[in-house]
Amino acid sequence: MPLPQVVALGGGHGLYTSLRALRPVSDALTAIVTVADDGGSSGRLRKEFGIVPPGDLRMALSALCEDTEWGTTWRDVLQTRFASGGELDGHAVGNLLIAGLWAHTGDVVGGLDWVARLLRAQGRVLPVSDEAVTISARIEDGTGSRMVHGQIAVATSHGRIVDLSLTPPSPHVPNATLDAIASADAVVLGPGSWYTSVLTHFLVPDVRQALVASSPRAILTLNISDADVESRGMGRVGEVAALRDLAPDFVPAVVLADSADVADGRLAQAIEDWGARLVVEPLRASTAIDRHDEVALAIAYRRVFEVVGLRGFAVP
Repeated sequence: MPLPQVVALGGGHGLYTSLRALRPVSDALTAIVTVADDGGSSGRLRKEFGIVPPGDLRMALSALCEDTEWGTTWRDVLQTRFASGGELDGHAVGNLLIAGLWAHTGDVVGGLDWVARLLRAQGRVLPVSDEAVTISARIEDGTGSRMVHGQIAVATSHGRIVDLSLTPPSPHVPNATLDAIASADAVVLGPGSWYTSVLTHFLVPDVRQALVASSPRAILTLNISDADVESRGMGRVGEVAALRDLAPDFVPAVVLADSADVADGRLAQAIEDWGARLVVEPLRASTAIDRHDEVALAIAYRRVFEVVGLRGFAVP
């Protein structure tokens, strides 16, 4: 029996982890990746060439590489960074390759598909938009409120984020991205930097509409800790509240949380009030306080897919 078609949305290390966990439970996996990054190698290429920042897309492609010598070798090459002290210093090889393919093909989606073929990827990587976006936030702290602009500024600003916006406000979304969400058996959001990797997708009007339509098939994976500056002190209840405030018409079928986050009952009550179903599993990696264990997350997704009613799943 075929495994379900799954779409996972996010960016950076959070999306990398969810993709690695989803690979054993889906034979038709698509990553939809945020394109707001303005720092590091991605930011430099974005500024110099006016392109979509490639870094998070590169990470997602690396997560989907074929588990053979061929696939893992090309994955490691893509992830290699130059350390030269010159103009190439800090650039990831994969970022340059992706930028080169975009220049050659003139097609963001087509260029990513060529890299996926090189990696013999188990799945596809698509951008949430095929034009770069700038995320802005209004931050409140003890001195008042202020606006900050750019993903790096938002991610590193101390204070409470009370409003998010994008420039341009309605970026163009590839048809492939919208088609992937519409046809997916399950749509997985999170984990990841809550505002700059997860909630950003709801700021793109066409994607938000698609996600709301997918609500009965949506799975929200909450974070493990508040290691990110942008969400420090929020906790899991705060993550849920931030998403509800931004997209009140989105109610996922299932919210997946680590067992350490439900002790006081506040999260369970928040999920019940939201109208979603809470699934609790031990998900924390033994090697880091803020990371999911890929194997535990894969097992949890199998169980969640049963709850959602997807075909072909039995708890191992």
